Amino acid sequence: MSNLQASTHPYADLTPDCVLDALYAAGLTPDGRLTALSSYENRVYLAHQDEGDKVVAKFYRPGRWSRAQIEEEHAFSQELADREIPVVAPLRLQGSTVHEHGGFLFSISPWRGGRRPELDDWEVLEWIGRFLARIHTAGSAQAFVHRPALDRQSFGIEPMRYLLEHDVVALEVRSRWQQACATALDLIAPAADGLSKAGHFGLESAMQIRLHGDCHPGNILWTPLDDEGHGGPHFVDLDDARSGPAVQDLWMLLSGERAQQTQQLSALLEGYEQFRPFDRRELALIEPLRTLRLLHYSAWLARRWQDPIFAINFPWFGTLDYWQGQVDMLHEQIEAMQQEPLYA
Repeated sequence: MSNLQASTHPYADLTPDCVLDALYAAGLTPDGRLTALSSYENRVYLAHQDEGDKVVAKFYRPGRWSRAQIEEEHAFSQELADREIPVVAPLRLQGSTVHEHGGFLFSISPWRGGRRPELDDWEVLEWIGRFLARIHTAGSAQAFVHRPALDRQSFGIEPMRYLLEHDVVALEVRSRWQQACATALDLIAPAADGLSKAGHFGLESAMQIRLHGDCHPGNILWTPLDDEGHGGPHFVDLDDARSGPAVQDLWMLLSGERAQQTQQLSALLEGYEQFRPFDRRELALIEPLRTLRLLHYSAWLARRWQDPIFAINFPWFGTLDYWQGQVDMLHEQIEAMQQEPLYA
């Protein structure tokens, strides 16, 4: 991993004083209390004000998204909020949702509390399914102009090349890992008839819509219903919003053995299809998408390794045990992609 080290990292200059100065520059009145919230890709802080509600300040990782891409994410969030879909959209301050200070682009959002949803509760899954359908209805109304798509090239081929070119993969398993990657990506490759080489519906065949993009349980916060019926799920962190198939926002909510995942999927789609049809052929994309995320995740860790927060929180990354585990998981995914898809 030594060839991935750097003398500085993107957030070296983002001191507490810099954060407070940025909030003042955006027209807020912070009282000096800052709490760092859990985030690896960006730096996110809960800030108290002398006057006004608590806010969340997100400082975007330099070089990841352009200003136009961030603004497009914010516009999508606001579009969803305008449709009364429970998404936390950034505040418009001084005429903009994107601000710049000290070389950092940042945004300010209202603070919303909550806990992770109980995904073993079928009513909760149905509720989430209904809101995902409403997000996708809005997402299908128009296309992203600046934001990229989720595809085999960017989530599979490019991550594999990066890891090999930077000698990140442990030498003892490099050959086996590379062969497993090649086999897995070959199964995901599109064929002339629009099917994957595994014989299932292909990623390139699916309708591309604007997505949340990273809809795992940690990005859904749940609040209990009050006397007026307010509460339930709200969606946060559209930082990974991109174009892709609808099932991308569903599969990360599934867990456990196949039978349990089938039940969870049925509950999600029970709610989803109350508002929007779902193309059942997209269920064949779950395992390919899971495989692409596996490759993308390893490359993401490697690309961020110069940021000390990664070495602290992911000390196991890059070890021989890690890469042996990756080989095993890739073989599991190769097998899974050749089996019948989940059904609901």
